[in-house]
Amino acid sequence: MTEGPIVRASYLLRQHFRYEYPGPIRKLRHRLVIAPPGAYGDQRLLSDRLVITPDAAVRWGEDAFGNAVARIAAPHIDEAIELDYEAVVERSAGAKPTVPARWFVDPRFRDPSALTQLDRTLHRAALRLVREGDDPYALATRINEFVYAHMHYVPDVTSVVTTAAQAYTLGVGVCQDYAHIMIALARACGLAARYVSGHLLGEGGTHAWVEIVADPRGSRTAPVWGFDPTHRRETTLSYLFVAAGRDFADVTPTSGRFLAPYIGTFTTSRSVDVVSAEYVA
Repeated sequence: MTEGPIVRASYLLRQHFRYEYPGPIRKLRHRLVIAPPGAYGDQRLLSDRLVITPDAAVRWGEDAFGNAVARIAAPHIDEAIELDYEAVVERSAGAKPTVPARWFVDPRFRDPSALTQLDRTLHRAALRLVREGDDPYALATRINEFVYAHMHYVPDVTSVVTTAAQAYTLGVGVCQDYAHIMIALARACGLAARYVSGHLLGEGGTHAWVEIVADPRGSRTAPVWGFDPTHRRETTLSYLFVAAGRDFADVTPTSGRFLAPYIGTFTTSRSVDVVSAEYVA
C-alpha cells in the first residue's frame, strides 16, 4: 500500500564545523546561529547539544529577531577548533507558525535591506506582479512562481554577498539568491517578508526560503506563510526552521573573529535524517 502524506515526523540534525589554523590564534570570538527554536508552530525541539573541542566558554541567548544564538569565547587555540551540534526536532501537521503582530508593520521586513535592494529591473518586475492583483496570498504565490521561472539553479556563481538585484540580472544562483529576490519583490509589492535559514530533508546542507507575514487582523499574533521559490512550492513538514531575519546576513550560521597574522581553513558537514515518521493511511 502506498504511504500518504507525513502527519508527524522526528528528525535528527547533525552539523560539524572545523576551523584549522597554520599556528596558534588568540581571542577567538565566534557566533553560531544553528539551533532551531524551542517551539515554532508545529515544530518542537526535543533535545540538542553543542560540543566544542577543545573546550571553550559558550553563552546562549537570543538576537533581535528571537533566534537562538551561541556565542563562543576562547583566549587561545593551538591549531584547530571543532564545533559539533546535534538536535532532535519533531514536526506534525497542525499548528501553523505565528509571529508577534507588530512584525506585520515592522520596517525591518518591509524596507529593502543591504542584500535586497531594488534596481530598476526588479522595480519594474514588482510593478507588473502587483498589477495582476494585490490579494496578499495570491500575490505571494505569483512572486514565488515568477522567481522560480526566472532563475536557474547554478552553484558557485554567486556568493554570500551577492545582492538580489545582481542575482536577478545574472538569472542564476542558489537558494539564498532565490530567497533574496523573492523578498525584494515581496517588499516592493507591499508585503512583509522574512528570510528563513533552515534545512530541507534530503538536501543535507542548509536551505533558504521566505516567510510572508500576514495581516494579524486584530490578533496579538500574525500568521506566516512559507514559500520556497527554489522549488516553486509552499513549505511542508520536510522543512526545518532554524532562524529568520531581514536577509542572509542576519542569520549567517557561523561567523567570528580572532587575532593572528594568518587566516584559517574551514570545513563543514551537515545531515538531516528521519528518526520516525507517521503517514496518512
